Amino acid sequence: MPDPGRLEQAEFYLTEGYRLQMNGDLEGAIAAYKRSIELYPTAEAHTFLGWAYSFQGRIDEAIKECETAIQIDPDFGNPYNDIGVYLIQKGEYDEAIPWLQKAMGAKRYEPRHYPHMNMGRVLVRKGKYQEALRQLKKALAIEPNYAAARIEMHRLLGMLN
Repeated sequence: MPDPGRLEQAEFYLTEGYRLQMNGDLEGAIAAYKRSIELYPTAEAHTFLGWAYSFQGRIDEAIKECETAIQIDPDFGNPYNDIGVYLIQKGEYDEAIPWLQKAMGAKRYEPRHYPHMNMGRVLVRKGKYQEALRQLKKALAIEPNYAAARIEMHRLLGMLN
């Protein structure tokens, strides 16, 4: 059983890290995420630390943090999607696919529409336009107001016509 005081402090630093990251302070965010992990390592803290690293171009380190997150909680879908995104950034589209598929099937994951959008991005790059459209439609079925998927779908439909 975790020490409630340490857990509460870890949650504080996780929230603080997110706030700092949203305000553009990546170094502060990274320090806060690391402090959260020192107090009580969670899949969320490792995933967010990876996300901050990705903003610094430290993609391999970001992937390692997500792999650690998965070891802590294999049901948490965010690190699977994030690994897929990082592999897309590296141009490793085929390698991204199984990670995005795992994100789609994860028990605990919000926002569920992201891996479908990201899979659509991969499929477009692979020239599989109809499959990409199906993934974009799935993203919009989950989140009808997801503007990025709607824009990508219209762009793709325009390209196909």
